[in-house]
Formats: sequence, C-alpha cells, structure tokens
Amino acid sequence: MPAEEFVVTPYEVKGRIDYARLREMFGTQDLDAALLDRLRAVAGGELSPLLARGVYYSHRDLGAVLDLFEKGSPFFLYSGRGPSGPLHTSHLVPFELCRWLQARLGVPMYIQITDDEKYWARNGLSREETARWGMENLYDLLALGFDPKRTHVFFDSRSIAALYPLAIRVARKIPYSTVKAVFGFEPSTNIGLVFYTALQTVPCFWPSWAEGRTVPCLIPCGIDQDPHFRVTRDIAEGLGYPKPALLHSQMLPGLLGESAMSTTGDRADNALFLNDPPKVVERKVRQAFTGGRTTVEEQRRLGAVPEVCSVWALWRTRFARSDEEFAQVTRDCRSGAMLCGECKSKVLERIHPFYAAHAVARERTKEWAESTIVTTAPKPL
Repeated sequence: MPAEEFVVTPYEVKGRIDYARLREMFGTQDLDAALLDRLRAVAGGELSPLLARGVYYSHRDLGAVLDLFEKGSPFFLYSGRGPSGPLHTSHLVPFELCRWLQARLGVPMYIQITDDEKYWARNGLSREETARWGMENLYDLLALGFDPKRTHVFFDSRSIAALYPLAIRVARKIPYSTVKAVFGFEPSTNIGLVFYTALQTVPCFWPSWAEGRTVPCLIPCGIDQDPHFRVTRDIAEGLGYPKPALLHSQMLPGLLGESAMSTTGDRADNALFLNDPPKVVERKVRQAFTGGRTTVEEQRRLGAVPEVCSVWALWRTRFARSDEEFAQVTRDCRSGAMLCGECKSKVLERIHPFYAAHAVARERTKEWAESTIVTTAPKPL
C-alpha cells in the first residue's frame, strides 16, 4: 500500500492515516480554538487532556449543541462498544471524554453494548462469547467513574424490547442501497449486519422519544465510526428528531507501530489490554515502537520524533498529569534530552498504578452495573 493511501471504515483501519485529509474526505469540521474555548467555559475549568492535546480534532455540529446548552437545554452523551474480547487502552478514549463531560456538566450518559453486531461481524465468535465479553467490557467502562444515577446501558441482546419499537421506524427509512454504499457490504453479508445500523441509530433518538421532547445528542467516538452516524443524521429530521452531533478522536497508535491500536489476528502485542498482568504490560511497553533514532549518539544529536511514537501517545492520552508535563515530555523527546528507554520507564511508573486503581474500581461496579441496563420501552410506538 503506498504511504499516502489509507483505509478508515467502522470495520477496517489500514495504513498511515493523514487525519487532516481524512477530515476533508468525511466532510467534518475542524475542532478549532474557538470551540475549545467554549467547551472550557461551559465546563468551568481546564479542558480534558483529550481535548487540550488534540486527540479529539474534528466534529459535526458541536457548536449547535453548545448553543442549546448555554440556553438551558442540556444534551445527553452516547457512545458504544462492540464486545469481542478484553478492552485495551485505546477503547477507553471516547468513554474517558464522556466521563469528563458528565462530571463537569451533569449530563446523562447512554452506553450501547453491541453484542449482536460483533456476533454478526466476527465469524469466530459465539453468541455466548459476545454476551460474556459485553458484561466484562461494561464493568471496565463503568469503572472510569460514571455516575450510576445518570448512566444508562443498552445491552443489545438484553435491551431489544427497549430498542426495537423505535428501530422499526428507523429501519424503514434506510434503504439497502445506502448501507451497501456506506459500508461496502458484499452480497454474502448477513442480514443481521445490514440491519445493525438501525439499532445503532436508536440511542441517538431514544431520550427524545422517551421524554416526548427534543433532547440533543452528542457522540464522542473514533472518526472511523463517523459513517454509521452519517446515515443516522440523514434520516433524523424525517423521523422528527434532531441530528446527533459528534466529536471525533484520532486513533491511538498501536504498540507495534501501526496506525491504530487494533488486535486483529495474532497482534496481541499491539495493545495494552486492561487484563494484562504487570509483567506483560512491562514487556509490551519495553518492546513498543518509538520515534527514536538508530543510536544513542544520533538521538542525542538529532532528537526523536514523538508524533510517530506509541509511547508518546500514551503520555498524550492519559498518563501525563498536566499539559505542562506533557509539553515537557514532548520537548525532551524532540530535543534528545530524554532517551526512549528512560521515557518508557517513566510512563510505566504511571501505567502500573492506573491498572491497580482501575481493577479496584472495576470490582465495585459489579454491585450496580445491572441496574443501568435498560430493558423496557418507555411507551408504545
């Protein structure tokens, strides 16, 4: 694949991604300084590191959602997870931003666990496996610090009675030609996967349906998920609901130097899984791809390239405790003042305590996770 080519879809990410070009291809808007200032103002303090450090870089209609919020019309948050195995640190990116927004703004959070979609999309997974991983993933997500009273979960196979009445209306608005064009489905694609976009759309409209009034939706997600919601936005007004707004993140690069932290096939060393024991975390980080030079002398003289480094990406997303510390790590990397081995040692000092604290929080969520799952429709449709 030529260096300038890349593929980004909800089901495949390949190549070295040019994010500016991808934003133009998808037709999204730049998350500029003016919008970040507005977010900072409504949040009443410093921005989330994911916003301040440019991990989130693109949006659709964020300004409109903020306009309504400033006038007293709060939005709700929605993001989801397709359970096919244990979570890795990149999976946390949308949910960490959601948790920050919920804490700062007091808004509801809707999480969709798409155990059905993963069964339809992955031939090697059984229904029992996707359901089991769905609960395991949910514990990890709730452990980030979501408010139990403001957090609601659509666990697709268990929440179908709540989802299906509205999914019927949604599905009627989406022709097969649309999903075929957007996702590139082949004639052999099973009809479950074809129908899935209707189910993924339902949470965008569910609170408006439940409350009988317009409730804006904001979806933080990886930009690879944007095609799903382009379909949703196209049909929203025809159903009488507002178009969901989106905040798009870049993908966290894989530890093996790939453009996204994915684990297709035997690529387990490409990601830091939340259930990795400390020795495995240590090994993966020590062996991780960096932007360093061939020799110590060359790196001292020329510096490294942090933007291509998987370890720098870990600092960027969550392990630098302040923007000042992140700026210092970046300067020391770029100047050659800090070598890659030292950088890895320092980030491991942050990763191990994070894993330990997360494991404790995860156990506590098991006491209340079931109470968040929505199982009934709010009213007949």
